[in-house]
Amino acid sequence: MTTVNYQALIREVPDFPKPGILFYDITTLLKNPAAVQGLADQLTTRYQDRGITKVVGIESRGFIFGGILAARLGAGFVPVRKPGKLPADCYEVKYSLEYGNNSLAVHRDAIDTGEHVLIVDDLLATGGTAKATVHLVRQLGGTIVGLDFLVELKGLKGRDKLTGYEIHSTITYP
Repeated sequence: MTTVNYQALIREVPDFPKPGILFYDITTLLKNPAAVQGLADQLTTRYQDRGITKVVGIESRGFIFGGILAARLGAGFVPVRKPGKLPADCYEVKYSLEYGNNSLAVHRDAIDTGEHVLIVDDLLATGGTAKATVHLVRQLGGTIVGLDFLVELKGLKGRDKLTGYEIHSTITYP
């Protein structure tokens, strides 16, 4: 089996979306079939025996691996989206991120009380988006099994906002 250097496949884009932000673009990784397959295999192995009934993907790049993982685990997929993007009754939460403020929403009927939930996103930076998603899942009564990120920027200490939860990051930057 060939080992893929996932970090080498991520493009770094300075000053996006604002000056002073270094953006880690995963589209260069996603176009590599071996990388996508390898990551999907690793994540499936990591979570297959955890009793996960729902995978929550955070808009928008969390939908990619979240959807793949939900299908492989035989779990439902729940999108957490920006306000106004979901058609039914929603819970909404406001949060701060590394370059501004935003809100997230989830359908009120997306997760049943006691369901085992894995939260998936592409990036853990300051932790605001993930913390907001944790809040939404808990509001619905879900039991959070863990949070999984493709990339973690350790220097921004987002993990500190998620104490008490199992966190896995495939790639870490200082």
